[in-house]
Amino acid sequence: MFQDISPKVFDNHYEQRRAPRDSDYVVIYDNRQVILAHEQRLPNYREAVRQWQLSPTQMTYLFSVDETGFYLVTQRVVTTAEYQYQPINRFQKVEPVWLGFAGATAAHLAWWYETNRFCGRCGHAMRPDEQQRALTCGHCGYQVFPRISPVVVVGVTKGDQILLTKYASGYAPYTLISGFAEIGETLEDAVRREVQEEVGLHVHNLRYFGSQPWAFSESLLVVFFAELDEDVAIDLERDELAQAQWFRRDEMPTDGAKFILAWEMRKAFRDGRV
Repeated sequence: MFQDISPKVFDNHYEQRRAPRDSDYVVIYDNRQVILAHEQRLPNYREAVRQWQLSPTQMTYLFSVDETGFYLVTQRVVTTAEYQYQPINRFQKVEPVWLGFAGATAAHLAWWYETNRFCGRCGHAMRPDEQQRALTCGHCGYQVFPRISPVVVVGVTKGDQILLTKYASGYAPYTLISGFAEIGETLEDAVRREVQEEVGLHVHNLRYFGSQPWAFSESLLVVFFAELDEDVAIDLERDELAQAQWFRRDEMPTDGAKFILAWEMRKAFRDGRV
């Protein structure tokens, strides 16, 4: 999976922040884009200082991977032939994988910093907390922490068949039913609601499968399998979906990104592990 970077260790302890070193990476972020070199590589601290005359006071410590630190710059810089702003989804293809995961996680935090510059209660400027990853209003004391939205992903099964869907736009391969949990509902209730809303079916016997941080939507994917209640016709919600189809284990398509947990779910079902 995208977050599996072992043997490297991701450490997001904010209190362990330190001064940047030459080999550390700098994430220069603006409106869901980051500066990357042509070979899809983040600039390191030495390059950032040489190319844009950036200083440590302009950088916010984010986290480290082993001994490599990651720092954030939110002011827009001048692009060059070598360094250009790229969409954050490019991190899905950055090699090595640990650097792609780190870049995406950095972009998640960058979005949070960018969208919480002012207090939502009184409108005054927010400032970083010294002890923890938080932003605090110096005027009224209101405090915010990084936002992580829960998303349920559901593998609906009917005996030795599984329900796969396709979006009406965007991501093209087959995938599974998914959606954000809403205010006041449990994850289990979110599973039942999403299945009913998207394909008009009812499910039972929900079984937790796993979870995956997904920085590209500032979310945490929480994954379940669920069994069909009654074998009735699919009532497709066409605002979001273009197709929903039952597939037997041995007939399942193998398309899709292999670093996404939904693909691992499909593989587990295909292999008879679920």
